[in-house]
Amino acid sequence: MRGLERLTGMPDAVPASLAAKGPSVRFRLLAIALLPTAIVLPALLVFVAIWWSTQFDRLLTIKVNGDLTIARQYLDRLMESSGESLHALGDSAGFERMLAGGNDGEIAAFLESRRNGLSLDFLRLVTPQKPGAADAEWPVIRSALAGRAATAIDVLSGEQLARLAPDAAERARIELVPTPAAVPTDRTVETRGMIIQSATPVRLPDGRTGALVGGRLLNQNLDFIDTINDLVYKPATLPDGSQGTATLFLEDVRISTNVRLFAGKRALGTRVSAAVRRAVLDDGQVWRDSAFVVNDWYISAYEPIVDSHDRRVGMLYVGFLQAPFQAIKYAALVAVLAAFAVAALVTVPIFLRWVRGIFRPLEQMDRTIAAVEGGDLGARTGPVERSDEIGRVARHLDVLLDRLEERDRELRLWAEELDRRVSERTRELEATNIRLKQAQQRLVMSEKLAAIGEITAGIAHEINNPIAVIQGNLDIARETIGPAAEAVATEFRLIDQQVHRIMLLVNKLLQFAKPAEFAETAEPAVPAEVIADSLLLVRHLVNRASVAVVRGDHATGRVRMNRTDLQQVLINLFVNAIHAMPDGGTLSVRSADREIDGTPAVTIEVEDTGVGIPPEHKDRVFDAFFTTKPQHGTGLGLSISYTLVDRAGGTLTIDSTAGAGARFTILLPALLPA
Repeated sequence: MRGLERLTGMPDAVPASLAAKGPSVRFRLLAIALLPTAIVLPALLVFVAIWWSTQFDRLLTIKVNGDLTIARQYLDRLMESSGESLHALGDSAGFERMLAGGNDGEIAAFLESRRNGLSLDFLRLVTPQKPGAADAEWPVIRSALAGRAATAIDVLSGEQLARLAPDAAERARIELVPTPAAVPTDRTVETRGMIIQSATPVRLPDGRTGALVGGRLLNQNLDFIDTINDLVYKPATLPDGSQGTATLFLEDVRISTNVRLFAGKRALGTRVSAAVRRAVLDDGQVWRDSAFVVNDWYISAYEPIVDSHDRRVGMLYVGFLQAPFQAIKYAALVAVLAAFAVAALVTVPIFLRWVRGIFRPLEQMDRTIAAVEGGDLGARTGPVERSDEIGRVARHLDVLLDRLEERDRELRLWAEELDRRVSERTRELEATNIRLKQAQQRLVMSEKLAAIGEITAGIAHEINNPIAVIQGNLDIARETIGPAAEAVATEFRLIDQQVHRIMLLVNKLLQFAKPAEFAETAEPAVPAEVIADSLLLVRHLVNRASVAVVRGDHATGRVRMNRTDLQQVLINLFVNAIHAMPDGGTLSVRSADREIDGTPAVTIEVEDTGVGIPPEHKDRVFDAFFTTKPQHGTGLGLSISYTLVDRAGGTLTIDSTAGAGARFTILLPALLPA
């Protein structure tokens, strides 16, 4: 076998004089028998021990990460429960009766009576008449006043707590304990309170929406932290000598913990190490590693806690003592090493006996395999003198080589047939996938455009009704007043003008939404008129974005394109240009007559001074669903516009430089005036 030949350094056949000088087969077999036990296996054992130690530590990290997940889920459930309880109280019949008939004192007494039953530290009603600056700063209260219930973790100052619940302010006060490895600080006491703050909207008797606000203090809330510890570290889940701990931090200060200092005293007021604070509070990472906690090493997991302002204000921690697990790991390693030493002493003498009497059959098989590796599948070992296992292996080798030669022929034929079929199926699947994507794109585009048309038409019709009422009543008022109306004739005329202006705008929307109902859309369109109508429909976006519009209507011909289709294309281009200029800019719209190969045409250019389009996106801007601004659209606007212009026999092109704006050019066949 050529592979073995390369390993041993010996050719297939060598003179006896040369063979005597090289290492013998016996020597090599002895080396094969002893070297694995003496060198390879110990090295492998060291590698496995290192790998196992790493995996053991990784499993501990995975466990503490799972523990942290359970703790976080309990905290989330506590927040959900607080919000649900508050919502149930706000929807209760008793509370509604109290709001309807009670005064402020009775309402306050009612809320105080329900506060204890809900395990809250404060419960109050905030009304829109007097929310106050202190209430307005909390997003959960603003959300409830807007009609949406919300729950979040917030941090209140000592003064805020004292106003809401004096006893809670006292419980929130924690003396800071000097802690090694913590970030240096001049503070000696923590007076702020971390609370679970919930707010739910309630309907007030005057029809407005108020907010029912409740809060639960987490500082020194030992029931809360002990419940987390009991959930995460149930009995028999940790080895003897280990213990689980859980802690809630306000920034880097332990405000609720079951970590002990001495004599059973909890480590309230101690602070986390600077390394953990940097990773979790400053960088927003989740810490999963060993850490020195107060007075010992723990396998620890910390994750940041964010308040309703999305600021990192604290940490949630779980962990367990590292020392018992390290003892188990080292004991296991020592046991494995001892077992290996005993096994080596027992097996080495056995290996030495097994290497005897197997040299010649092995050499014959070596030559056969070398020939097969060289490409001679017809090479065989032939008869051997031994009838033991080595002899049977030699005979079986010849049988296997016969089968291998046959299988090789069959596999080559099968491989050729499989390649052919795979190629055919691949081509079929690619064609089917292309057709499916095209059908999906057409379906989505059709559905969305139909929905937009229906919504726009409905809104326009709804606006027409009150406009007609306004106009009719205005005429009646003018007739009723009679000659006295001359004193306010100017005001009546302004109202007439504005009502007429609204009616024109509604008609433009109807033309855009349901072009089939307007006969003029089948005629060639005048570019200047369509541009004016389109700008009217997007005027509110132009004004809101502080965009200046510059027009240049130089085209005299009428384009061979449906008026509403052209309007839809222009509106898409105007909206895209406005979105590309979030800080304001200039929107330029120009039209001009052209002649292409002797055929009259009209060009309409829409240019902005916005952010432009990167070079890598220019080839994809007309693809369906491709967009660089997912918050403003679906990526269908330019694709639909391109399709409409192409269907009218024209072209839609783009010229843009990143950071220097973009210019879209519409080229359409036209009819020049007679």
